Amino acid sequence: MATPAKNTICLWYERGAEEAAQFYARTFPNSSVGAAHRAPDDYPSGKKGDVLTVEFTVMGIPCIGLNGGQGPKHSDAFSFQVSTADQAETDRYWEAIVGNGGEESMCGWCKDKWGISWQISPSALIKAVTSPDTAAAQRAFNAMMGMKKIDIATIEAAFRG
Repeated sequence: MATPAKNTICLWYERGAEEAAQFYARTFPNSSVGAAHRAPDDYPSGKKGDVLTVEFTVMGIPCIGLNGGQGPKHSDAFSFQVSTADQAETDRYWEAIVGNGGEESMCGWCKDKWGISWQISPSALIKAVTSPDTAAAQRAFNAMMGMKKIDIATIEAAFRG
């Protein structure tokens, strides 16, 4: 048995933790599904033998999915930020999340169908809005503010002025 990570992110799912873990493993590099642990007895939101927790990794980050039933809802206070190299990678992750029952938000944010927030952040965007050229950074930032999925060409054009 592998030594557990010292710090693991625990994500609460009403149900579907195993489905979510499998989706993340199919979608993102360096992601995998580990052991699924079944409930040893009935519990408030499930029965003996139901998957209670599932171990998984998302882009190298160890996680536990808990099928906790109705309870806390996810918020934008926690999100996975995914740095993308180009528009094709940005589009691929965005479409995977939104196209699998998720929803678009603003400024590169979206939610998967389980309510987990994701920031699909092209490295070109981060470079533009953190530039020491404050006028160019402001133009890129203002362009981003009107977007859902980030369009790198528009960000770069705004940066150039």
